[in-house]
Formats: sequence, structure tokens, C-alpha cells
Amino acid sequence: MTERLDALTSWHADWTGLRAVVLGLGVTGFAAADTLIELGVEVLVVADRAPADRAELLRVIGGALAEGGDPAAQVAALGAFAPDFVIVSPGYHPDHPVLAAAAAAEIPIWGDIDLAWRLRDKTGTPAEWITVTGTNGKTTTVRLVTAMVAATGRSVMACGNIGAPVLDAIRDPTGFDVLVVELSSYQLHWMELVSPYSSACLNIADDHLDWHGSAEAYRAAKGRVFERTRVACVFNLDDPVTEELVRDAEVVEGARAIGFTLGVPRMSEVGLVDGILCDRAFLEERRDSALELTTVDELHAAGLSAPHIVANVLAASALARSLDVPPPTIRDALRSFRLDPHRIELVAEQDGVRWIDDSKATNPHAADASLGAFEPVVWIVGGLLKGVDIGELVAKRAGRLRAAIVIGADRGPVLEAFARHAPGVPVHPVDERDTEQVMPVAARLARDAAQPGDVVLLAPAAASMDQFDDYAHRGRAFATAVRDVLGGAADDPDTSRTAS
Repeated sequence: MTERLDALTSWHADWTGLRAVVLGLGVTGFAAADTLIELGVEVLVVADRAPADRAELLRVIGGALAEGGDPAAQVAALGAFAPDFVIVSPGYHPDHPVLAAAAAAEIPIWGDIDLAWRLRDKTGTPAEWITVTGTNGKTTTVRLVTAMVAATGRSVMACGNIGAPVLDAIRDPTGFDVLVVELSSYQLHWMELVSPYSSACLNIADDHLDWHGSAEAYRAAKGRVFERTRVACVFNLDDPVTEELVRDAEVVEGARAIGFTLGVPRMSEVGLVDGILCDRAFLEERRDSALELTTVDELHAAGLSAPHIVANVLAASALARSLDVPPPTIRDALRSFRLDPHRIELVAEQDGVRWIDDSKATNPHAADASLGAFEPVVWIVGGLLKGVDIGELVAKRAGRLRAAIVIGADRGPVLEAFARHAPGVPVHPVDERDTEQVMPVAARLARDAAQPGDVVLLAPAAASMDQFDDYAHRGRAFATAVRDVLGGAADDPDTSRTAS
């Protein structure tokens, strides 16, 4: 069986008669089940919970479902089905009982990304893959690369952790020239086959330690994005860990390491010179010349001039240049590009105070970048910390803070961090137990603390699911509360703008 599975590297291979267990029936799990059933594989989905609509669709297309969170029952279902391989959805811990049982029985475990790589030739010539990871900035960078490539007239799709599963992208009947694939550390943990055209790791900071078990395991997972890269490995010169990951990666001979930096670029780097974004990597005369990509002033006009966003633009430009996207095309694409909601989004401005929604800052690294773009700040912070200590961030940015408004069901660690590292910063905990009142109370406290010239910044440095459905729900609740607390006197900002 091992030899047969190893030979399954094409959509057009013979998959019929195989049996597979898919762990999870979220968006990715359903895409995996749907794909395998289309190939003639017999599929059993094992899931703690199955949305009713997906469960019904699974039945209609011919899949089986074992639903329920009892680990013993799930392991028994795995054993009774006797699969040839298991597909794991992102987010399932490697020590999940089903995965542990599969490993003990020497049943191969694949991630959805490797399955998509095996099947990428369904519509003919496979698309080139550009893979992107990092603790923060992945989605923005993926969208930037996608816009830059699309501006050349090539067919391109953003997929993976950004929304649409890669398995849906490779099955699209129109086919694509390029797939820009956002990869989470969960997906990278299981990835062993993908050989991307170019890849990028934007930054590394402690995150998801509750899933990976240690900072070292998290970093190792992120580093897998560079493995088997064929053309360009893009890394952050201002983050030494990403350079270490490139050095340790086994790449295809001839692949180049391309650094990006907010400083002056050297040869084979992209960076900034007197407010001009420059490419010294993808031109023959790179020893003594550079190509102009755009300027910080032009990025400011598009709401893209916050330092961490400029870094994303540089990384995206390097990936696009590896695909021979001309500098004028990059410049044109950037002029019309806008950030997604809840990323340093200007909500309102009144009496000299700007109110900014950066709810997407779900970890300390992202919040640090956001805090670094504004001063002075009334900081709305707190939520699910995912095993990460916020103390270092509080100590680093205390000098920028007018006050802190602390939200979250478990505010203790955040309050302790301020008491220990920033005792001079006024701290106002939101003790409201009614989750619908959390943001109204936070907005009132922030209004009372802010002074003209300040920024009230929602950059929680934590996940949202303790009090909200997700970071978008948290951001919407903030925007509603801000407008309510400011009343009709608030300026109505251009909703296409972000704060930068």
C-alpha cells in the first residue's frame, strides 16, 4: 500500500478503491472529503461537531459521518473503517486521539495542502504556487501579491488559510496560472511535499504555543514554508529568526534568498532609500543600481504607510518580482489596493482623537506593530492570550500609552503585566459580564481618557473568542460602540481609508 500511496501524485492517477478518514468537517474538511469522493475514494469524516448543512451535503455526495466528541468512539470509528490514509484539517493537535491512533497503526497522515499538491494537475498545466506564512501580515501580503500578479493579466487566486481551501482552487475548472497560498503554522506542521515557486516567512513571534507546545516547535513549523522552494525564499532582514529559517531550509538548487527591510537594501534585497521602495534583487545590475517600486508618500495615499504594512508591501513586491511582475505594474496595483476591514481601519475622528480598529491584531507581535505606528495611544487590550506572555509588549510600549482599557473574560494576566511593567499607566478594566456591553463600556472609558492628538486603538494582542464570535465581530462591536459614544458629532471618515 505504501508504494501505491507514494505513486498518487496526480489527479489522473488511480485513486479508486482507497479508503480515507477525514478529521474535521469545517470548510477545509468538507473540501477534502468532496475532493476524495470525486476521485472515487471511500470517505469517512470523523468530527466533534458537524454543521447540519455540510453533514447533509456529505451524505448526498456519498460520504459517511461519525459525529461526536467522545475520543474513544472516534478512535473506534477509525479502527472499524480501516483507512489507507487520514486527512487532517488545520487546527487539530498532533496528539489528538484519532491522529495518535493512526500513527500507532502506521496509517499515513496527510494535511490538506499536501493533498492539493498531489492533485494540482486536474485542469492541465499546474499553477505555480507562491506560499506565504508569518506570525502576522500573511493575509495582507497574500492579497498584495495576488493584486500585483492579476495586474499583469495572469489568472491568479488567493487561497489556503486566507479563505478558499487550496483543494477548491486546484479543482476550479477555469484553472489558474498562479496560486498565492497563505499557510498557517497548523498547515505547515503537516506539509512534506509542496515545492513552491517562491515562498516567504514575514516574521516570527511567539503564538499558538498552546497548540505547538513550545516556541521552538512553532518556529520549526513556520520554517517549513521554505522547504523545496525553487526560485526565491523571501525573508525579513529585520527579524533574524526568519533568516535562520532560510539558512536551515533544504531548497532546490539555484533558489535565492531575498531579504526585505525597512532600511537601505543591499544587493539581493528590497528596502527603503529616502522614502522610495527599491528592488536590488531582481535586476542584472543589482551590484550598483536599483529599481524604484513606489514611494512611501504614494503608499500613504492608499492607507498603506504604517511601517508594518510597508514591510508587507516590500515582501509582496519581492514575491511578485520573482514572477517577473514589472515595477510599474506593482506601482499601479498598489495605488488601487485597500486593506481588509479591521486592519488599522479608521472608524471615526472627533475633537482631535482618532479611533482605530485593528481587531485583527490577535497576538502581541501584531499589536506591537500597531502600537508602533501611533502615539500617544489609549490602548484597548485583552482577550484570549493563547499561552503567550504580554508583559514584554507592555514594557516596550508603556511610554506611548495615555491609558489602557483592559477587556477579556480573563483580565488577570493583562492587569498583572501592567502592574509589573507599567505601573505609571492608568489602567481601566472592563468588568462587564454582559458581552454585548463590553465594547460600549470600553468606548466610554476610552473617550474619557483620550486627549486631543491621541489615538484610541483597538489592538487587543489576543484572540477574541472569549467574548466575541471572532475578530471581525469584535471589530464591528467596537465601531458601533464608538459611533454611539461619539454621537452625531463624530466625523464620518472615508470608509475606503485606513489609518497609517
